[in-house]
Amino acid sequence: MAKGKGNRIQVILECTEHKTSGLSGTSRYITTKNKKNTPDRMELKKFNPIMKKMTIHKEIK
Repeated sequence: MAKGKGNRIQVILECTEHKTSGLSGTSRYITTKNKKNTPDRMELKKFNPIMKKMTIHKEIK
């Protein structure tokens, strides 16, 4: 029997500081999360290559 993917979904994380900086482009990452364990939106510190520093990336819909 084949198993389905279950509760794992793909989400997009976008930089919060980049919007206010006025620089062109966006910093986005794609990852997966378990929607059963993490029902609210994710927030992770990731590297922003345009700003060249670690920033907070929030899940977007």
